[in-house]
Amino acid sequence: MHLARTTSPMPKHYLLYGSERYALAILRPIQAAIRARGDEAAWFFDGPGAEDLHADERLLTVAEVRAWKPLAVITSSNAVPHFFPGVKVETFHGFDAGKPRHIYVRGFFDLYCTTGPRDTAQFQAIADQLGHFSVIETGFPKIDPFMRELGGAVPPVRTPPAILYHSTFSPSWSAAETLYEEVKRLSRDGRWRWIVSFHPKMNPDTVAKFKALQNDYLGFAENDNILELFGQVDMMCSDTSSALNEFLLTGKPVVTFDNRRPGPQLIDIHDAKDFEPAIEQALSRPPELMAAIRAYADAIHPYRDGRSSERVLDAIDTFVARGGRNRRAKPWNLWRKLKIRRRIGYWGPARTGK
Repeated sequence: MHLARTTSPMPKHYLLYGSERYALAILRPIQAAIRARGDEAAWFFDGPGAEDLHADERLLTVAEVRAWKPLAVITSSNAVPHFFPGVKVETFHGFDAGKPRHIYVRGFFDLYCTTGPRDTAQFQAIADQLGHFSVIETGFPKIDPFMRELGGAVPPVRTPPAILYHSTFSPSWSAAETLYEEVKRLSRDGRWRWIVSFHPKMNPDTVAKFKALQNDYLGFAENDNILELFGQVDMMCSDTSSALNEFLLTGKPVVTFDNRRPGPQLIDIHDAKDFEPAIEQALSRPPELMAAIRAYADAIHPYRDGRSSERVLDAIDTFVARGGRNRRAKPWNLWRKLKIRRRIGYWGPARTGK
């Protein structure tokens, strides 16, 4: 009697594409989920980040990507090389902080994996109108490890309290220069401890000014993954940064300066003289503020299981299983495609050979 041979299915290939160093923190949880399924992940960078890959992480060239034929290209960037094989998937690089570019649809993606009901509703409305991309809600992969470590109850305020000061880089939205003197003053009396962290594109002169403030009560953090700082502090001060939404998932308060989308989940101020009283209010944790934070967190990211990466892979499988196409073709997008070709230095055909 002859026994039938069983063959294992070929592993699926997934390309993780980055144009900024922060892609590592966002996409590494997806890499872990890919490997847990017995499939293979590789990376391509056309900006900073490749130099920080680990020894067990594979970096490909353009030619290698095209020969490897990934099932999907997953990115946190707003664009992706159209000449790479595979389903083009965006996982975003942060929550919607009220900046218009969060809702931009640039015609590169087949599938958007949204973070929660609020984003899903906005992108689904555009998908219904345009028809050239699909939307599946998955949660945000970057915070998978964070969610698995996050306890149920908000821990009590430390003695002395610790504050994270973080600002976005856009000059029109950043409050770093406006609040510099207040941070300088408040970081010298020892009443509170401070950690300062800036967006990687922050003006170098502003970065240098805040680094010069370092003393026994203020430190400057160089972490690429700001989530690593959240457990070390009791509250955040910011402006219109998407990182503040990630911080709100901890259940801790945030003080903002001229936030573009204020609400009951924030203590938003408009004058530097109100900075100190706002911090005092946040550290007192008034019940109505804490309740508003919980409600907001449920709207932007209701998932607490740390399995958003698995849902991204499931979303790709669902999209492929239903034909891997949307009801309309993506726009030509010639100018943006030309810019990507120029940046990467690839002028070959857009399609791979059979």
